[in-house]
Amino acid sequence: MPHSAKAETLRFAPATPDRWGDLERLFGPSGAMAGCWCMWWRLSRAEFKKGAGAGNRRALKRIVERGDAPGILAYRAGEPVGWCAVAPKAAYASLDRSRTKRIDDRPTDPRTWAVTCFFVPRRHRGKGLSESLLKAAVAFARRRGARAVEGYPIDCTGKAMDFVSFMGTAAVFRRCGFAEAARPVPNRPVMRRMLKP
Repeated sequence: MPHSAKAETLRFAPATPDRWGDLERLFGPSGAMAGCWCMWWRLSRAEFKKGAGAGNRRALKRIVERGDAPGILAYRAGEPVGWCAVAPKAAYASLDRSRTKRIDDRPTDPRTWAVTCFFVPRRHRGKGLSESLLKAAVAFARRRGARAVEGYPIDCTGKAMDFVSFMGTAAVFRRCGFAEAARPVPNRPVMRRMLKP
């Protein structure tokens, strides 16, 4: 699934069971950040805290092994260099409980997908990977039947700290065709891109 502004050096692929080892290698022993293993938005806070580390790793592995492909991996020269979590919004149980991630009280359309996390190791940052990953994630969601993709980035000036920018920056979402749908808190817009069939 080649896709990127740097198509000659990057390729993108969904996190399928045969790529679990690549995802595990990319996330490293800390599970990307503090034992998260990209489970923060999929679990209740109590479940997340209980599973932090090995438990969250097992939970993500189960999702991958059942064929749900919870995100997109970026590769350069065969090495995994980045990750973007994307799935139907209904897969993220904690999103609806977050006051900063809701647009209204209507039930979520099952065809609405959500981008909830980016992870790029420090040595690979500053090369436009987040934008390329987001484009690949949108293309993946469209192929799976999505009619809209949402994101919940930080809207910041200057350099964002890692722990606040794991959901991306508003500037990257804007460059990828997303528009602001709501702004529940000042620096946390809900961004949405509508997709044609």
